[in-house]
Amino acid sequence: MPARERDQDNPWHSDAVCRRDEAGLFFAPSKEPTAARLSREEAAKRVCARCPVMVECREHALLQPEPYGVWGGLTAAERRVVLARRRRRDLELQKATRTAAGTIAAAG
Repeated sequence: MPARERDQDNPWHSDAVCRRDEAGLFFAPSKEPTAARLSREEAAKRVCARCPVMVECREHALLQPEPYGVWGGLTAAERRVVLARRRRRDLELQKATRTAAGTIAAAG
């Protein structure tokens, strides 16, 4: 169901493929070895790749922000990178807007 048609009676997560899978696939056990973590995360990402609400899930995890687990096909570290890029982009847009406003004011 498209996001615009979702409401409180049918939230995005009700259609999530991971609801039918083991939650342990998406969250690390304590003291998990690196090789096991990477393997588990890749398996979780494969589940996410076939999920009809992957984009909604990812945006939820970025907006919250969710500090742990694989959400919307991204690990916590990958989400931190996305958030940092968004912050930089927003700062650059703000700077460009201020510069353009200053140029227009000076010309006027």
